[in-house]
Amino acid sequence: MTATVETPSGKTAKDENFPVGSWLLPRPLRPHVAAFYAFARAADDIADNPRLTPEDKIARLNGFAEALSEGTGHPRLYGKALALRARLAETGVTARHGLDLLAAFKQDAVKTRYANWEELIGYCALSASPVGRFLLELHGESRDGYEASDALCNALQILNHLQDCQADHRDLDRVYLPLDWLTAQAGRLDDLQARKANSAVRAVIDMCLTGTEDLLAVAAALPARLHSRSLAMESAVILHLARRLTRRLRRGDPIAGRVKLSRLDFVGCGVTGILHGLTAAGRASSP
Repeated sequence: MTATVETPSGKTAKDENFPVGSWLLPRPLRPHVAAFYAFARAADDIADNPRLTPEDKIARLNGFAEALSEGTGHPRLYGKALALRARLAETGVTARHGLDLLAAFKQDAVKTRYANWEELIGYCALSASPVGRFLLELHGESRDGYEASDALCNALQILNHLQDCQADHRDLDRVYLPLDWLTAQAGRLDDLQARKANSAVRAVIDMCLTGTEDLLAVAAALPARLHSRSLAMESAVILHLARRLTRRLRRGDPIAGRVKLSRLDFVGCGVTGILHGLTAAGRASSP
């Protein structure tokens, strides 16, 4: 192992598609969310570093896992994992969510293709669902919210994969599109490096968006299942942003150029989502 473990990409929460620990969340909880994000960002950067071998990535991520679960490792090397461990001890939140993320990143080190939609969703269950579950537990919410939260987080992951499908293939040789769908459309992996999406790639993108819409339909129940009005507002804003990005990807071509939300999208979805969350919070448990 080298003297350094992390390989920072320079990405921060400001570079993410969706809000991370925004001002909508209770102020006392934001440092805990920031620690979870910093841990996830550091581990993700290791998994996405094209200069590291798969074996090196896994060794570094195993060190993160041991630091998080056992408290071992030097703070200079595993500081973000140890910092999250301290936050978890303070709040009583399980380390399981962080360990599941590490399992996804270790999978990224060795697995670059997904045979079908079910296999892709299985990956999202490790790479995305734990984020929502961490937030639910941090806010003292019931596991009754897991189904809707998982659906929302998995939808966000799929949308991110669609946005980055060309770059993921070019830079990391990863393809998060179901290969059976691509094969059925007579498509090839090389099609991802074209100047624009051909009919095969476009069809697969649209099928992924249909699956995403199905996930968002399940996720729609989340704000009403939450007792925390702050978390209900945050989740409702993200839900509206995800729906807006889904529509943009229906019209846009992520092969020709990155399809993303505008500042106006964030403002509009923010206002609508806040109002939605304010009125929905706790409604599912009301008599």
